[in-house]
Amino acid sequence: MFVRIVKMSFHQKHIAAFELIFEEKKTFIRNSEGCKLLELYQDKTNPEIFFTYSYWEEEQDLENYRNSELFKDVWAKTKVFFNDKPEAWSVDKKMSLQ
Repeated sequence: MFVRIVKMSFHQKHIAAFELIFEEKKTFIRNSEGCKLLELYQDKTNPEIFFTYSYWEEEQDLENYRNSELFKDVWAKTKVFFNDKPEAWSVDKKMSLQ
């Protein structure tokens, strides 16, 4: 399993629209094959910055999602709201303390 972290920055006037898209699509994204967790975070000091964290069983599961109509639809609607280039990382979790 690995974690996908995506940083997105939005124009203030588009934040509500992004949140609505996320609300409408989050269950579909989370139910994509291999997706085990989906979380959305908003920066405390800069409310224009958001992060998604998603846990995936296999890299191919993420690639299948990224090539899906669901992703293409969500990304097409979301990217027009950006005020900066998004960044993404795929990382292996090394440790977790609860």
